[in-house]
Amino acid sequence: MNDTARSIIGVGAMVIRPDGSVLLGYRDKPGETPCWCLPGGHVDAGESFETSAAREVAEETGITELYDLSLLAITQNLDSAASMVTGAVIAHVKQEAEALLLEPEVFTEWRWFHPGALPAPLFPASQAVLAHWQGQAPPADWRTYPLAPVA
Repeated sequence: MNDTARSIIGVGAMVIRPDGSVLLGYRDKPGETPCWCLPGGHVDAGESFETSAAREVAEETGITELYDLSLLAITQNLDSAASMVTGAVIAHVKQEAEALLLEPEVFTEWRWFHPGALPAPLFPASQAVLAHWQGQAPPADWRTYPLAPVA
């Protein structure tokens, strides 16, 4: 094993309104290419993907009333120096839910988008999660592991 190898476990939260729109933030973090991104981040030790998603959504947007959180799939970046795995969590909110700009050093705005009109460019992990949600193939060098329904 390579001593410099590391693992990164992340979560991408698809926050969905009753009209089907999904929340994305414009990520303009110093040293990175600006892009649109789902709320999310690193999964802390001892957290489930759902718990991490709820925490990250609250920290980044102030939205705390999430319903029916569930893990849809696991995505993996196969072209990274680190082992990168992201849990795709879907969460529902009321139609009037609005996101606040709580991390202006990372995001410049939050907007709701119809699934057929998603912006570009997308953060790679968000692109993989959203592709799975829309029934599309993942981006190059990403693999998606859909969760089987529980019988």
